[in-house]
Amino acid sequence: MTQSRQPVYSMTGFARRSGRVSETLGFSLSLKSVNHRYLDLHMRMPGGAEELEMQLRRLLKEKLRRGHVEVTLNLERSQKADAGYDRALVAAYVEAFRAAAREHGLAGEPDLNAVFRLPGVLLAEAHSGDEEMQAIQDAALKEVDALVAALNAMRAQEGKRLADELRTGMERVRRLVDEAALLREKVQQAYFERLSQRLQTMVDGNFDKDRILQEAALISDRSDVEEEVTRLRTHIDHFTGLLDEGGEVGKKLDFLLQEMNREANTLLSKTSGVAGNGTRITEAGLAMKAEIEKAREQVQNLE
Repeated sequence: MTQSRQPVYSMTGFARRSGRVSETLGFSLSLKSVNHRYLDLHMRMPGGAEELEMQLRRLLKEKLRRGHVEVTLNLERSQKADAGYDRALVAAYVEAFRAAAREHGLAGEPDLNAVFRLPGVLLAEAHSGDEEMQAIQDAALKEVDALVAALNAMRAQEGKRLADELRTGMERVRRLVDEAALLREKVQQAYFERLSQRLQTMVDGNFDKDRILQEAALISDRSDVEEEVTRLRTHIDHFTGLLDEGGEVGKKLDFLLQEMNREANTLLSKTSGVAGNGTRITEAGLAMKAEIEKAREQVQNLE
C-alpha cells in the first residue's frame, strides 16, 4: 500500500476562532505564525488565565513543530454588560490626586476621563471572576483542534506555493548543470589542445615531450567539473524527492542547498581564467548560485 504524501507546511499562517460563554461575555482565540528555527510560543492572555496558558502551551507543542507563534485571547463583553464603576476605587484615586496637589502646592482637579482609563475602574473592564474564567478556559480549549486545523490549512496552502516555486527553481538549476556538463568536454579538450600546441613550439632536444603532455593532461584534469556536475545532480534529485515526501523538510532542504552552493563554488574555482566555453561554464555557475540563494531564502519559511 502506497503511503500518502504529507503536505509541505510554510511557517506563515493565521487563524481565529470565537465563542460565547454567556449572553454578555464572549472571546476570540487566535494563532499567528511566522518563521523561526524552533517552536517559539508567545502568549497574550488576560489576567487570571495562567492555567489556560499552560494548557495551551502543552497542546500546541504537541500539534506544531516550528515557528514563532503568537497566541492571543481577547475577551469581548457586550453592551448589555454592567458599565458601572468601582466607586471606592474612584474615590481613592481622586483623594490621592488632591493630596498630591496639596502637598506640592499645585492647583487643579482630577480629570474624570483620565480616572476612568485607570485599571479596574470600569466594572466591564475588570478581570473576570473565577467562574467566568473557568467557563472561558473550557470553551477556548474546545476550539484548539479546529484552530490548529485552520492554521495548518493556511500554512499548507502557502507551503504548496513555496514548494512549487522551489521545484521550478531546481529545474532551472538542473538545466544550468546540464549546460555545464555539455560544455565540460569541449573545455577539457580545448584546454589540452591549446597547451599541447604551445608546448610543441617550445619542444627541442632538451624537453621530454611526453612528460610535458602528461603534466598538461593533469592540469586539464584538475580543471574538469565532472565530479561537481554529478554531485549537483544528486543533490537536486534528493531535494525534489524531499519535497515530494513532504512533512518537516525545511532544515534538510537548507542543508542540501548549502552543499549545492559549495559545489557551485568549486565549479567556479575550476573554470576561473579558462577562456571560451570555460567562460560560459562560469556564467552557468554564477546563475546556479543565484538560484540556490533564492531557494535558501524560500526554505527558511518551511517547517
